[in-house]
Amino acid sequence: MAKKKSGKIPKKSTPSTNKPSRGFGDTVEKFTTATGIKKVVKWLANGNDCGCDARRDHLNKMFPYNKPECLMEDEYAFLQKYFTENNSQITIKSQHRMIEIYNRVFHDKAEPTGCSSCFRNNVHNKLLKVYNQYEKENE
Repeated sequence: MAKKKSGKIPKKSTPSTNKPSRGFGDTVEKFTTATGIKKVVKWLANGNDCGCDARRDHLNKMFPYNKPECLMEDEYAFLQKYFTENNSQITIKSQHRMIEIYNRVFHDKAEPTGCSSCFRNNVHNKLLKVYNQYEKENE
């Protein structure tokens, strides 16, 4: 007959460990909860606010796990036309439309720029990845 390792009943996961992490702060909180560090810190702080929640929120803001939103049909049509035409230059109107799409999809606040490499490295390339993923899924 198999022996029991201990008489303890495994803990059920807490609501905070069930939620998907919004950023690095949530991951740190899950780690400190699972290892018991969070209980020790609360005990050392005599139940007072230890700043853990503020630190978690700050880390989430600094290092978010961005899950992009899905493209709308009109956005996809615009990007399809833009990326298939292979323009070497981008018009101001196109840049504004791409930034509008980018900000909605990535929950960001990018602004138009005169620096072509800044635009290409940030907005253009990220939208290209999203567009390529759509193309790959539709094959």
